[in-house]
Amino acid sequence: MNFDSPTLLADLERATASELDDAAFGVVRMDRDGVVLNFSRRESQLSGLSPQGVIGKNFFIEVAPCTNNFMVAERYAESGDLDERLDYVFTYRMKPRPVRLRMLKRADGGNQYLVVIER
Repeated sequence: MNFDSPTLLADLERATASELDDAAFGVVRMDRDGVVLNFSRRESQLSGLSPQGVIGKNFFIEVAPCTNNFMVAERYAESGDLDERLDYVFTYRMKPRPVRLRMLKRADGGNQYLVVIER
């Protein structure tokens, strides 16, 4: 899997939890309500949060409330497909961490994904 791949969403949708763990970037797989289903090994390393501590929680409210804003959470709430890149700074429970986000979802359902690389 490649962060910039035009097929990244399809790759993530097919990926097992183990394959998400093997990705060179952080991956958060969420349901349509923002509840964390998978939290990859790399994202755990980057954030300092354990998968066991975040799976089953709402990402935007309980895990990373610094993303509960118009730039991130509200983009997922909009109708339509989403494939957007955004330079961002995570600030919750850690020193500020500059990252590049890729936000992905299909309009017709399924899971949604937040992919993270360090800048």
